[in-house]
Amino acid sequence: MNVILIPGFWLNDDSWSEIADSLRAAGHTVHPVTLPGMQSVETDRSGITLRDHIDAVIALVDSLSPGDVEAGVVLVGHSGGGAVVHGVVDARPAAIARVIYVDSLPLGDGDVINDELPVVDDEIPLPDWSVFEEADLTDLDDALRAQFRDIAIPTPVRVATDKQVLTDPRRYDVPVTAITCEFPSSMIRELLEAGHPYVAELGRITTVELVDLPTGHWPQLTKPKELASVMIDVLRRATV
Repeated sequence: MNVILIPGFWLNDDSWSEIADSLRAAGHTVHPVTLPGMQSVETDRSGITLRDHIDAVIALVDSLSPGDVEAGVVLVGHSGGGAVVHGVVDARPAAIARVIYVDSLPLGDGDVINDELPVVDDEIPLPDWSVFEEADLTDLDDALRAQFRDIAIPTPVRVATDKQVLTDPRRYDVPVTAITCEFPSSMIRELLEAGHPYVAELGRITTVELVDLPTGHWPQLTKPKELASVMIDVLRRATV
């Protein structure tokens, strides 16, 4: 299958390197994405919007051959990349075979990813660790924190604060797997049963699978082998 990997805030395609290698070894064609403005710390990020990120991935989907699409295109979104993925599904529902959310959920129409992160000079650098909840940082030891901070690239502020715009209800027909990390899948199920606004968009999707991978918010750093294994299993079942 063609697997498009969308990173979350502060990360680019390199953050998927270990996962991508494992997926390729399992026979998949892998497309790790560096979103606009996320090439390096020195890249100009001024004016980049959430729509720019969504459109960049739409262009990648559109560039695939008809044979690639027929073989199956899977979108993978980590954290804030989940909002990008959902925007792509809304634009190209017929082209997407499945979505895998990695410690993320689909962002509904009119919602924003996160408008509470500290902004510096019209962008959002990786903040102090004290900004995050304890569950986010599970398994992210001092060495991994140093590695993350070394590779982190500021996120354009409008990517975090622009409202999601969705128009096509066919997005609800695309099957979803959500890999839950910092909070167990049982909590997501409880929120779904309670009709909580946080999972309202997820609750409208026809086919939803929840898979637990207990760790913090960045499993590609803290448990890359385990994350790759879960994803390979999801992809295997998606082709049956």
